Amino acid sequence: MNSQSLIICCSLFVNSIAFSQQTPKILTDLKANYLPDFSYAGYHFGESQIPEATGKIINAVDFGVKTNDGLDDSKALLKAIKAATETEGNVILQLPAGRIILSEVLYIERSNFVLRGAGSGENGTEIYCPRPMMYLKNPESLAELREYLTTFDKRQREPENNVDLPFSQYAWSGGFIWTQIPGERVKSYLDKYEPVPNVLAKVISGNMGEHIISVSDVKGLKVGDIVELQLFNKDGENGEIITDLYKGAKVKPGSHHWKFPKLPIVRQQVEITKISNSKITIKTPLTIAIKPSYQAQLVEWKHLNEVGIEHLRFTFPNIPRVAHHVEPGNNAIFLTRVFNSWVKDVTITNADSGILGEEISNVTVQDIVTDGNHMAHYTVTLGGVHNVLVKNLKIYNKTVHPLSFNTFATKNVYLNCEIFADPLLDQHSGANHQNLFDHITVHINPDKNNSYLLFGGGGADYWKPSHGPFSTFWNLNVQVEKPSDKPVLLYGMKDGPFARIIGVNGNAKFEVKYEPDAYIEFLNMPLDQIPSLYDYQLKKRLK
Repeated sequence: MNSQSLIICCSLFVNSIAFSQQTPKILTDLKANYLPDFSYAGYHFGESQIPEATGKIINAVDFGVKTNDGLDDSKALLKAIKAATETEGNVILQLPAGRIILSEVLYIERSNFVLRGAGSGENGTEIYCPRPMMYLKNPESLAELREYLTTFDKRQREPENNVDLPFSQYAWSGGFIWTQIPGERVKSYLDKYEPVPNVLAKVISGNMGEHIISVSDVKGLKVGDIVELQLFNKDGENGEIITDLYKGAKVKPGSHHWKFPKLPIVRQQVEITKISNSKITIKTPLTIAIKPSYQAQLVEWKHLNEVGIEHLRFTFPNIPRVAHHVEPGNNAIFLTRVFNSWVKDVTITNADSGILGEEISNVTVQDIVTDGNHMAHYTVTLGGVHNVLVKNLKIYNKTVHPLSFNTFATKNVYLNCEIFADPLLDQHSGANHQNLFDHITVHINPDKNNSYLLFGGGGADYWKPSHGPFSTFWNLNVQVEKPSDKPVLLYGMKDGPFARIIGVNGNAKFEVKYEPDAYIEFLNMPLDQIPSLYDYQLKKRLK
């Protein structure tokens, strides 16, 4: 392999010494090239498998749910979920096999709750949603979002398509199954609604990648608490945290990095594992260093625990697609405010968005299929979330953002996922940093120049750049529809600093263009010995 097989634009090229070498240099020389530890992502920090939940079983059929009769089951389902919510201890709401018709939102608002179907296959449980959420009553918890959209006149403007339409509140929020804490915000949009947080400690210092923070003014914190660590930029356009967040990269941060000083620009949900005077140990490593000017704090974080959604499928009518951001709300699952929870064995057909996440941490989403003829916005997207693991996701439908790390997403992982239609690996701006695309397979059809836009940088200019440092691609398997002897150029990212791209391989030769300052290693070499960075790091940590 020589330097002609790689196009570098302002990037650092690291040459793989020999094909026989099976350990990337970045794993043995971390001081020279920082690589985050992604192994804490997922249910119980990756240390426990998703459980076969046990508890009191509430059968939906006992409340009038009747499958395959062509009649709406929403009222019966609302009664069943109310009974399950009021049941003490661990509870499972069991749905029957067959088609259930749903035209209301089912809110899960308690911990230790599992919504379980009879399977995601043909003989399992199908939740059919005949009309989108735009026809339902406006959710109270999206009132701030609705005001934000109108205040800033958020519109989709496509003159070439005669489109000038207001954004939908369901473009990136909402779902027919919706976890929430009643009265808690889904997401911060407007300063004036920012509540006074219950501050549990002021945080003075801490080092990136480490677990110990120095604190003062500690109030009632104890070992085992799950709290939110918040870092702020209160120093305007030249705030020190902006420089630290992007490590001085040659990128231009957008105005949202300083226009909302009351909103934390970096946040992590953390578990307290030790308290010793002014030193607190947290379970997971810091994504950036903490300095006094960041006015960092630990605050109360209200959330649900041990919530599961499993063994079912969602289907939506194949309605015409109007435009981006004006989706009417055929969204399956909306996860907010959950910790140590899961979604597994779910198939979603013809959705606008399959599974949306916001303000969640340490959740595993696995064994998911999205398909259908409808052009989707998202499949499983990760925005405003921390340590979420998406595992074994197969995407057969065309999607604007098939895999997407969105605003404020940190230390999340897509693992063993496969995209069959128009793949794009999207990082969607908004101070998202240190996320991992791990052992992803994509099926591409290069353009006439033998190139393919694989690395997406979505999102608005006011939240640019597309991502912060140390976003990582590990063992990316690219399958070309009609491979030739000529190398295929994989490109698309222009403002993603200090990415780690290790092990791009497949059934053709590839060149990679990723800007600025990417670390690239093991190009055109499979990582047979370490196919998954997440699995490797987890195994190493648990030793």
